[in-house]
Amino acid sequence: MSRAQIVRAYLKAIEQRKDVTAFYTRDVVQEEFPNLLSPTGARREFADLKAAGKRGQSALKSETYEIVSLVEAGDVIACEILWRGVLAVALRSLKPGDEMRARFAAFFEFDGDKIRRQRNYDCFEPF
Repeated sequence: MSRAQIVRAYLKAIEQRKDVTAFYTRDVVQEEFPNLLSPTGARREFADLKAAGKRGQSALKSETYEIVSLVEAGDVIACEILWRGVLAVALRSLKPGDEMRARFAAFFEFDGDKIRRQRNYDCFEPF
């Protein structure tokens, strides 16, 4: 499987609410840069990613990741992603069942066929 296929499978697994830890190296680091949901950003390691995935699943009824563009350069995959999430809980001006939308720029660095580092620049539409 190519790294581009791995990224697509990873995002599909998140949509399907599957455990995605098999996609990561044990020393994985994910950085989320400041955005509307995380004003100070976040840095997550393996255990943190598992916990964050569960929190996301409880806040959302569903979510989709549409890859708008994908570029591969050596061990790095860069993606522009259109994200949509249907809320399970109220959030600011939104109520359960409302849809949130965002554009993500995500950079995945690989070690072999595993994600070793992920950097997200998430731009949420106002809510």
